[in-house]
Amino acid sequence: MQTLILNAGQIEKKITRIAYEIYEAHSGEKEVILAGVAPGGYMLAERIKTALQKISPLIVPLVKVKIDKTENLPKAEVGLDKKQKFDGKAIVLIDDVLNTGTILACSMKALLQFAVKSIHIAVLVDRNHTIFPIKADYTGLSIATTLQEHVVVNLGTKGKESVALKD
Repeated sequence: MQTLILNAGQIEKKITRIAYEIYEAHSGEKEVILAGVAPGGYMLAERIKTALQKISPLIVPLVKVKIDKTENLPKAEVGLDKKQKFDGKAIVLIDDVLNTGTILACSMKALLQFAVKSIHIAVLVDRNHTIFPIKADYTGLSIATTLQEHVVVNLGTKGKESVALKD
């Protein structure tokens, strides 16, 4: 059984609010790199990038963080354009759901190979079950769930997006 948590309109408002918060925190920067954890976090990062470009003069490069979940501790790889430079840059690491923090911790490890200025975390939904010291700086919705429940995020088709809680 699924229970709708956020509809398309509510998701759009959350994304816009996250974009404003990112702009507020980085208003002194010329550029903020959005690093989206594929697949869901990257889709969310694309939407946040669009919102940021509407409201700010920031240059907003977008990179994809790919996760290999075949091992006990996932490994992350940052897909970089050869011209892309992370050193001295502000980065916002983005995922759709923050559950245990494992994926974001591994993603952060991949980003820390560079001499970045700062790393912040943005998520659409925070489930509050972290096992690593990972905290979202920008959160669309914080929700208490059981470990058996799953948050299902659908950002595919514009106007039909949803976030649901599945038993």
